[in-house]
Amino acid sequence: MADTIANILSIAGSDPSGGAGIQADLKTFAARGTYGMAALTALTAQNTQGVSGVHLVPPDFVAAQIAAVFADIRVDAVKIGMIASAEIAEAVATALSPHRAVPIVLDPVMVAKGGASLLAQEAVAALVRQLLPRASVLTPNLPEAAALLREAEAVDRAGMEDQARRLLDLGPKAVLLKGGHLPGSESPDVLATPDRLHWFEGVRVLTRNTHGTGCSLSSAIAAELGKGQALVDAVAAAKRFIAGAVRLSDALTVGSGHGPLHHFHLSGN
Repeated sequence: MADTIANILSIAGSDPSGGAGIQADLKTFAARGTYGMAALTALTAQNTQGVSGVHLVPPDFVAAQIAAVFADIRVDAVKIGMIASAEIAEAVATALSPHRAVPIVLDPVMVAKGGASLLAQEAVAALVRQLLPRASVLTPNLPEAAALLREAEAVDRAGMEDQARRLLDLGPKAVLLKGGHLPGSESPDVLATPDRLHWFEGVRVLTRNTHGTGCSLSSAIAAELGKGQALVDAVAAAKRFIAGAVRLSDALTVGSGHGPLHHFHLSGN
């Protein structure tokens, strides 16, 4: 891939305020030097203060978008974000079934930053059954991991390691469990693969501008995988990128709630 720009497909919902969802994904793909594409699963009415409405795209049309991209364009990696319903989960799994060689980063979007539910309860089982076994890497935060395992959130590193290992048993090839919800000044993530655990350290940045952090991290990992990076290197590069995007987010003045990241902090502008 050294002489070719990677093509990365996001399958996710839309955020009209631009901070999360496909808007954040496309910004991240561009910032990481890749070509971004998007198949919409849902339209949301939201801003930095919260979500006020969700309109789901019909499952067959979600599948049609994915099929149209693959019919014409080489896809080097896929990021899956907001799924919203069991029917959409099934449609996405079916549409991706012929393309098993393409790496998939699955971000199990369940709750918006402002607290609104983005994944119907009945869709959780479909997500686990249909999409987790297809994922090259699953990227839950602590509340999402707890919801997938139907138990309390991990509160320390030992708990994170235990939950990451058990999430592996649900079918993904790897699990990156994000520790941003842990108390304290650190924000560590743990990558679990069948043969090892790898910790990625991080310092917590005190800012309200964290809208779209999970979307952007998973998209950055997909971009790096699409460029041919090994998983550990892809996660390390993505975490560095997100750390900078959060640290320099105060350069933006967007909204009065949870503001977005500065995706183009490396552009020199």
